[in-house]
Amino acid sequence: MTTFSQEKAAITHIEGALHDNHSVRIGIAVGRFNGFLVESLVEGAIDALVRHGVLGKNIHVVRVPGAFELPLTAKKMAESNNYDAIVVLGAIIRGATPHFDIVASESAKGLSQVALQHGIAVINGILTTENIEQTIERAGTKAGNKGYEAAMTALEMISVFNKI
Repeated sequence: MTTFSQEKAAITHIEGALHDNHSVRIGIAVGRFNGFLVESLVEGAIDALVRHGVLGKNIHVVRVPGAFELPLTAKKMAESNNYDAIVVLGAIIRGATPHFDIVASESAKGLSQVALQHGIAVINGILTTENIEQTIERAGTKAGNKGYEAAMTALEMISVFNKI
């Protein structure tokens, strides 16, 4: 009779690693709207990738007007089969109209659909904030750099998928 601890010890755990990224190909889709803030996210993402062994020639940055255009851009990138993961960066800042809610919701839904349809990690690094101060905090000051975090998530997901 096996014990609970024996059964627990037999469980296989799969986790991502953050090494061996020389051949990893990353697409970064960037919404230019609020670009002065988004560029910090792009710099953070590229920094994370290069620090963890991704070759510069294997990083492609695609810029589009704004967050609403990012799901279709990610879809085209996924269809190209040129990338192991796609990092999506942008900033949607709440205004006085419901436009924020529509763009934030639809872009998130669209990115999820791309990931599920194409079986590729599509990392949603679009900031959705109440004001410019919150955006600044998440683009490299108090709350860290969410672009860096999104790129690290992409690397981990590639590793997990390769192990599955």
